[in-house]
Amino acid sequence: MSNALAKAKGFKKSKSGTYLSIGTTAFGAFSVIKQAKKARKEHDALVLVDAVVSAAAIVTGLAILYRELKRLGDDDVLLG
Repeated sequence: MSNALAKAKGFKKSKSGTYLSIGTTAFGAFSVIKQAKKARKEHDALVLVDAVVSAAAIVTGLAILYRELKRLGDDDVLLG
C-alpha cells in the first residue's frame, strides 16, 4: 500500500497531475458562476460575497498550479 501512496504523491507533483488539478479547479468555476448568478437574481448579498470569495480562491489556486507547472519546466508553447 505504501507503494501506491508513493505513486499517488508522485503523480500529484507531475505535469500530468498538475494539468489534472488545473482542469478540476477550473471546472469548479462553473458552480461559482452559477452561485453568483442565482445570488444576483435573488438579491442575496451574502451568497454573492461567498461566490466572490470562492472565485478568488479559484484564481489563486490556478495561479499556484501555473507556477508549479513553470517549476516543472514545462516546454508547452502556451506557457511561454
